[in-house]
Amino acid sequence: MDLLTLFTLAVGLSMDAFAVSICKGLSIEKLSIKNMTAIGLWFGGFQALMPVIGYLLGVQFKSKITAIDHWIAFILLGFIGINMIRESLDKGESCPVAGVDVKTMFPLAVATSIDALAVGITFAFLDVAIVPAASFIGIVTFVCSIFGVKVGNVFGTKYKAKAELAGGIILVLLGLKILLEHLGIL
Repeated sequence: MDLLTLFTLAVGLSMDAFAVSICKGLSIEKLSIKNMTAIGLWFGGFQALMPVIGYLLGVQFKSKITAIDHWIAFILLGFIGINMIRESLDKGESCPVAGVDVKTMFPLAVATSIDALAVGITFAFLDVAIVPAASFIGIVTFVCSIFGVKVGNVFGTKYKAKAELAGGIILVLLGLKILLEHLGIL
């Protein structure tokens, strides 16, 4: 996987964390570097960990489904992307509470990184070098999350839905790109 594709995928995956980070920034009255870093580490760390877990699971099944791996990647990324698009259009805006403690952040970090687990499975089928890819995804998410907290603190939830929509579209297009490459169309 080339660097541009990986970067695009990392940005797409980070949009859920970015959207939640905007809400976190909105709910924190006195923003500090410590809070921004903690939120970035939670989201970035889980976005790096989940593809590794997915990769390890995917390696177990790789030999059995190599002939259809591109279809699986297309379906998984498409499903995740469509769900993100659907969530971006949902008018029921809700933001998490302000805390950055384990009890608050753990479920948010898991929830925003489930899609990265599915991408990790896809990475196993595509023979992606998992450690550099997962690290890159984690770093991009860390930066996007810190930026999201700041944006939320300054502008509020104005950009939350747009971030989720953009992330969903990116993932759907990447799934389509993988499929078309494996079918020899691209």
